Amino acid sequence: MRTTVDPEYMFYDAAPTWSVKYLWPSVRCLIDSHEIRTRRAFELGCGNGAAANLLHERGFQVTAVDPSQTNINLAKGAYPQCSFVCAGGYDDLARRFGTFGVVLSLEVLQHCAYPQRIAQTLFDLVEPGGFAIVSVTYHGYLKNLLLAMTGRLDRHLHALWETGPLKFFSKRTLRTLLEEAGFRRVEFQLVGRVPPLAKSMVAIAYKELPTGNTVTS
Repeated sequence: MRTTVDPEYMFYDAAPTWSVKYLWPSVRCLIDSHEIRTRRAFELGCGNGAAANLLHERGFQVTAVDPSQTNINLAKGAYPQCSFVCAGGYDDLARRFGTFGVVLSLEVLQHCAYPQRIAQTLFDLVEPGGFAIVSVTYHGYLKNLLLAMTGRLDRHLHALWETGPLKFFSKRTLRTLLEEAGFRRVEFQLVGRVPPLAKSMVAIAYKELPTGNTVTS
């Protein structure tokens, strides 16, 4: 189901976007530093498919979805080694596709009117012992204070940007969102610029194994 209040982004080429370029080193390090039980990965909000292809290059079998059929057609043409499907984050994706060792969603959550539903979808897609990697634009007290003092806060909040963000997450609010969805451990990395002025934050959220099982990280 697609709501009318969530924007639809359409890409015009399959090259990695500026956000993928500065987020990917952090994402790659997180993936490489964990022992992943299942080499199956899922991307929610894949856009033009560039990040899904980077997951494939790390040795994953990748399934990726986006609500824009235009984006999906572009991704299929550029990266046929991945599986791309037109679907949205409010759909029952786990029922349709199963669960995955790694679930990725980059710079998507802040554009969604119902982030709790997206977070629940992410949780349901992660297999026990796996994790989700979620990035959003970073909003911290010091950063916002400096933006306000320099007169740049209106530009930063994008109030007149038709496809701009609807939600403005801090570490606290993103942690709360992911924990309420069922994740039991959430860790953060700040990326882009020095940490207090970071462009984005990358959260890695872990799904517990059933009692009696262990996973190595």
